[in-house]
Amino acid sequence: MYETGFRKWIITLTVILASLLELVDTTVVNVSLPDIMGNLGATLEDVGWLITAYAVANVIILPMSGWLASKFGRRNYFAFSIVLFTTASFFCGHATNIWELVAFRFIQGIGGGALLGTSQAILIETWPREQFGMATALFGLGVVVGPTLGPTLGGYITDHYNWPWIFYINIPLGILATLLTLEYIKESFVRRITGGVDWAGIIFLTIGVGALQVVLERGEGEDWFETPYIIWLSVLAVAGLCSFIWRELTAEHPVVDLKILKNRELAIGMFTTFILGFGLFASVFVFPVFCQNLLGFSAQQTGEILIPGGLSTILMMPFVGRMLQKGFPPQIMATIGFMFFFAFTVMLSHSSLDSGSGDFFIPLILRGVGLSLLFVPLTTLALSSLETKDTAQGTGLNNMMRQLGGSFGIAIVTTLVHLREGYHRNILLEHINPYNPVFQSRYDALYHGLIAKGIIPAEAHQMAYKAIDGIVVRQTYLLTYVEIFWLVGIFFIFCIPLLYLQRFNRGTGLVALDAH
Repeated sequence: MYETGFRKWIITLTVILASLLELVDTTVVNVSLPDIMGNLGATLEDVGWLITAYAVANVIILPMSGWLASKFGRRNYFAFSIVLFTTASFFCGHATNIWELVAFRFIQGIGGGALLGTSQAILIETWPREQFGMATALFGLGVVVGPTLGPTLGGYITDHYNWPWIFYINIPLGILATLLTLEYIKESFVRRITGGVDWAGIIFLTIGVGALQVVLERGEGEDWFETPYIIWLSVLAVAGLCSFIWRELTAEHPVVDLKILKNRELAIGMFTTFILGFGLFASVFVFPVFCQNLLGFSAQQTGEILIPGGLSTILMMPFVGRMLQKGFPPQIMATIGFMFFFAFTVMLSHSSLDSGSGDFFIPLILRGVGLSLLFVPLTTLALSSLETKDTAQGTGLNNMMRQLGGSFGIAIVTTLVHLREGYHRNILLEHINPYNPVFQSRYDALYHGLIAKGIIPAEAHQMAYKAIDGIVVRQTYLLTYVEIFWLVGIFFIFCIPLLYLQRFNRGTGLVALDAH
């Protein structure tokens, strides 16, 4: 029933490779946007749709992946998804204009989103129940490390080659994953009865989740509800999601079986997974922006700084899996993870304009360890009590919640940055006046230094004020990011009590629920 020996490990390698392909592509394109803009003659707003299209396709397909795997066969669906992702990657690299690239990026997201939920379901059926924690730890390597390594890989490829290669690199890996899938992965030994196609559920899900994702991705840049299409998409999201929930609870053969949320562990676990996505993606988003915009690091330098944290996660994952396998309570482990993450944000909140790469080594190690202590226990708590026939549905919903958590996290953080920048700038500008001795001293030093270089008084006056404005801008960014780091850390601390709403006997998923 379960796999053993070489076959178990080759299947594990295959699904980790497939999930890594998807998750690296979530962030790999971000650092290449300026090059894509220049090459395809696109605006900043246009290239933003490359990220939005991929994210929208991901969250639409993730909850449906369990149904699609049952409908067409898990092995066939998994192999098809890899082929679709790989083919779309090829056409992304060959795109001749921005909207062609957006279209193929959307198709790539459909294939990639399917890989995530199906990979985890395959892994859970490959490993024995008593080794559930270890299986989750191995899957977590791709989930946690992928978004972290994406910017590093993207920056290196863009700097040394050209932006199409961030897509072409997927082709040989995709071919390898497809061949391994066809050779080693078997059909699931448990399949749900799917009945007819729930077209209404699919349509409502696409409208509701798709509209919500676009709002989260584009809202801050469009000044939220000051833009008509954001308002209409918000209305569509609410209407679509409400209709979707009603349909799935009343349909005989729903595309997403929401009745599995009667499982308390899954319901609470999905919420804590949402929180994990919030922290994972928000921190991956904020830190590179902080380093590049404020400290002047290049994309490749920023990516290299993130590598030690990623390595600490890789090293910790098997250890966490073994601890769960021995019965260590996942609630305690996740609590420690939240505390590590809080320590990471506190240390970053003490950053200054003189901070260098060495100042971030310890904080990022703490983040890496914390994420390993969070991902595996939270996933174990959410999925370990599911019956085997519900595993694919549960993994799809759980992964969707992590993606949505990331989208909410980035949307909230970018909005807070925008709001707090204005606040801090206004506070600092109050001190820019001739009655402030600190300002006057700085101005006099700049002014007389420029005069000494032979610059006429009028120009020296303007240049001195311009230099002071630059100082104000940097101080504004610093105060804002320091505040954001604190807020994210406090948010994690307040989420700890949620862990203890789940039953305390779920250490390793030893509950024998295999219906076969």
